[in-house]
Amino acid sequence: MFSWSLKGRVFLFGFFFGAQQGPGRPFSEQGDLACRFLTVEMLPSSRSLLVLWLLVFSYKMIQGHNDEDNEFLENSSKLLNPDPNFLTPDCPRDCTCTQEGVVDCGGIDLKEFPIDLPESTNHLSLQNNQIEEIFPEELARLYRLETLNLQNNRLTSKGLPEEAFEQLENLNYLYLANNKLTLAPKFLPNTLISADFAANYITKIYGLTFGQKPNLRSVYLHNNKLSDAGLPDNIFNGSNNVEILIMSSNFLKYVPKNLPPALYKLHLKNNKLEKIPKGAFNELAGLRELYLQNNYLTNEGMDNETFWKLSSLEYLDLSSNNLSQIPSGLPRNIVLLHLEKNAIKTIGRDVLIQIRNLEYLLLHNNKLKARGIHPLAFQGLKKLHTVHLYNNMLERIPSGLPRRVKTLMILHNQISEINRNDFATTYLLEELNLSYNKITSPHIHREAFRKLRLLKSLDLSGNNLHTLPFGFPKNLQILKLKENDISTIPRRALAGMTKLQELFLSNNKLKVNSIHRGAWRELSSLQILDMGGNQLISIPSDLPGSLEYLYLQNNKITMVSENAFESTPNIKGIFLRYNKIAVGAVKESTFQSLKHLQVLDIEGNFEFSDTSKNRDNSEEEEEEEEEESR
Repeated sequence: MFSWSLKGRVFLFGFFFGAQQGPGRPFSEQGDLACRFLTVEMLPSSRSLLVLWLLVFSYKMIQGHNDEDNEFLENSSKLLNPDPNFLTPDCPRDCTCTQEGVVDCGGIDLKEFPIDLPESTNHLSLQNNQIEEIFPEELARLYRLETLNLQNNRLTSKGLPEEAFEQLENLNYLYLANNKLTLAPKFLPNTLISADFAANYITKIYGLTFGQKPNLRSVYLHNNKLSDAGLPDNIFNGSNNVEILIMSSNFLKYVPKNLPPALYKLHLKNNKLEKIPKGAFNELAGLRELYLQNNYLTNEGMDNETFWKLSSLEYLDLSSNNLSQIPSGLPRNIVLLHLEKNAIKTIGRDVLIQIRNLEYLLLHNNKLKARGIHPLAFQGLKKLHTVHLYNNMLERIPSGLPRRVKTLMILHNQISEINRNDFATTYLLEELNLSYNKITSPHIHREAFRKLRLLKSLDLSGNNLHTLPFGFPKNLQILKLKENDISTIPRRALAGMTKLQELFLSNNKLKVNSIHRGAWRELSSLQILDMGGNQLISIPSDLPGSLEYLYLQNNKITMVSENAFESTPNIKGIFLRYNKIAVGAVKESTFQSLKHLQVLDIEGNFEFSDTSKNRDNSEEEEEEEEEESR
């Protein structure tokens, strides 16, 4: 490892030979590298950059994964952390017990249910063991038990007798998730408040499993094998106070009957729902969240009154179904409406008008065309501020956009032009994403954005722009134009943009001589400039003094002049990896005055080359650019 520190700052050096790595990949994604991070070591002096441009081989092998958290994982144990000062002497081996009746035997590789538990136990944790069977007589001794946590064991229905919990007249919380149960217990204490049977193999529930439990508030049954035949009609009879019901990831074709009227959260996603029976939700006036995504629902499988009685509903997720249009009769209090990943082709005039509280409308990944959206479809939706229409088939900007929209995502469509009045009524727009369409420079009207005085972020990446358009809003803070065919930045294209902080121009066709001198002059707030992946042979001149991070990776830069960064005293990061900079082409004094510099990345350049030859090549390329510009 080698490090070079200039006034306590850290720099990255190295030259890359033959490793399998794509250009522009972040450090965390790199494989075999020729240089790595260099530790901060205060050197007494830095005599020259040249002696530090040494080839260092090191290899990085990192293997990781992202664990998916269970959506409904809660504080499944009410157990307290035992205080070692209050442990009881009659505690089972390897367990911890407190005088308050808390016994924790979790994760100690138990094969059997412990038989020597204190009778005073009121909170028992046995999770993360290998228990296969429960003895009712042992449980019956624990008559004070309020919380029983048996999740993540090997319990089977055969090892869980029908009368196992019958004597636990004080039991409030029962956790049996992540076991091997195929049948739910026939009888559970009527004192239950919460029951978690998630991630088993349950195919059948009985009438008194959850019935006749007036205190029951939450039931978790997701990730099982429940079908309609396995549910009794009276599943919650006498349990009218259930507020949370999670039945996602089963095999249900119909919404269960006689749902508890107190429900405020109902999860039925990842089932096989084809139809919602008439009146299925009629008694759920307090329901606030309804999750129906990833099913087989069609418009024919519901009627105009399916959701109408859900007067408290605020969150409705119908994404990833087979809807061809937005369902009628949606309640007025919905705040967030998920309709993405369907086959919706049209938005009628009156289908949304009654949802007066709608704030988020997500319609991405459908089959919408501009002519299929009625010009008055969004009329009256005064609270609607976020609209997602990306990954559709829009050939132009739809008419009648919501007047108060603040975030509009129309990326990945087939839009080819932006007309003068496309955004004439969206005065409050703050974020506009038009990336990855088919927009060309001549087809952006120079007054198209004139009304967007509050716009802070504009993304036009991945289009067919060949020059920087005129008429950008003056209050823009973020402008993304990467992955176009931009070859020129005309004079005054960025004039007046004094609030712009981030400008992304990577992966275009920019050359030094095609950037008009003074192009950055008025960008007095610019902090990030990304021009990686272009055809630059030198550092652009007249960079703004506010600049903090400059990305010039994957260009054709051969030399860095001594005064290249004179105008950027505040710069913190300079990224020059994968250019053609040779040993001797950079002087130490180039960076000596940059007091705020923290990262200098010149990895992937060429260590051994003829500097004079490089200089000649650079001059030839400059001459070629000048000829092309004429």
